[in-house]
Amino acid sequence: MTTDIELEDLSARPHAAHDPSHTGSEPSSKGEHSRLLVLAVPLILFPRLLLFLSETGEERRVTLTPLESFMALHVGIVLFALAIALVLDVPSSPLEQGPRRGSLGHPLLGPLSGACLLVSFIAYNTTSVGALSTPIFLGAGTIGLWGLWAILFAGSSSISRKTGADKRTSRFLFGNKAAASAQKKQWRKSQGGRH
Repeated sequence: MTTDIELEDLSARPHAAHDPSHTGSEPSSKGEHSRLLVLAVPLILFPRLLLFLSETGEERRVTLTPLESFMALHVGIVLFALAIALVLDVPSSPLEQGPRRGSLGHPLLGPLSGACLLVSFIAYNTTSVGALSTPIFLGAGTIGLWGLWAILFAGSSSISRKTGADKRTSRFLFGNKAAASAQKKQWRKSQGGRH
């Protein structure tokens, strides 16, 4: 009982992302960021719009509670940061997929870190919501500082700049010739022989 299995060569097929006639449901950056801006701007600038939208026939309030205004401001800031990330980091054509030269590690890293630091600062200075401001301050501050750390120390330090060897390898025990210490020793020999 023999069965011949024939495999398709998938590398020869055109990719759907690079096909200009492909009409999939990819989000457009202009459409998505405009939706987020439509949500974010009223939450930040006009939070009393929530009162108008939540009004029923019998109940009519004039002002927002401190919790409602606190949450509207913070959610608006995060939505605004996501809109900025979509505008700045979504490629304008499908052919520009992949990491951009000189960009951060992830498209959300810069805007979300900045937004979390701003949210953390505002939560630290807010006393009207009681104990809720403390976990918001700590959580958003941790995310913001971690993102700032990732931005400042981006890049891999596990590759040697002199020899190009991987520093995570070791020559100990098995005599790995691809280890950074072995390649550095070989590099020093070649540099010493030139002088």
